[in-house]
Amino acid sequence: MTVALIDIGVGNLHSAEKAFVRMAKGQPIHVTDDPEVVRRADRIVLPGDGAFPHCRRALAGVPGLEEAILEAVRAGKPLFGICVGMQLLASVGHEFETVSGLGLIPGEVVRIEPADPSLKVPHMGWNDLVVTGAHPVLDGIATGDHAYFVHSWQMKVSDPAHRLAHVDYSGDVTAIVGRDTVVATQFHPEKSQATGLRLIQNFLEWTP
Repeated sequence: MTVALIDIGVGNLHSAEKAFVRMAKGQPIHVTDDPEVVRRADRIVLPGDGAFPHCRRALAGVPGLEEAILEAVRAGKPLFGICVGMQLLASVGHEFETVSGLGLIPGEVVRIEPADPSLKVPHMGWNDLVVTGAHPVLDGIATGDHAYFVHSWQMKVSDPAHRLAHVDYSGDVTAIVGRDTVVATQFHPEKSQATGLRLIQNFLEWTP
């Protein structure tokens, strides 16, 4: 089994690479922006940091990469989105400007608006997951497990069944989404200690 960890030049992937290498137990992890490597991989990881439009343009700016990712998903290969990589899976994002996403999980990316005005945005730090959906990648993950977040925007899914977990930040904030062979976390699993490593291990062992 090989894993393509997509590098579109929008963040330091060292921590993510280290976590996936640790949980892959010798299976190859390729940090790449090469469409052919993506096509040959058995699994794909799409991370992202920063603003949605910047990440979207960075992805579109690598010839053939977006097409390779979509072809792989259509072929039934598992994909794991992380942070803005999760947001890119939506239909559209509204950060600074309205930009189309990949449309793999219908919905839109909107700004977090806590009901309590004293809560700061970005939503930053540890928060407890509220697990509401069943999924093989969530095996061993339960309500109350901690994850580490750094974000100001969140995905609002069109179909509630696609939201697998959320957190309470004076209102629900989407934490994990999934549809078909695609699963994604708004938080950083590589920074979420035992919870994150378990998710990565489950993803690597998942056979949809």
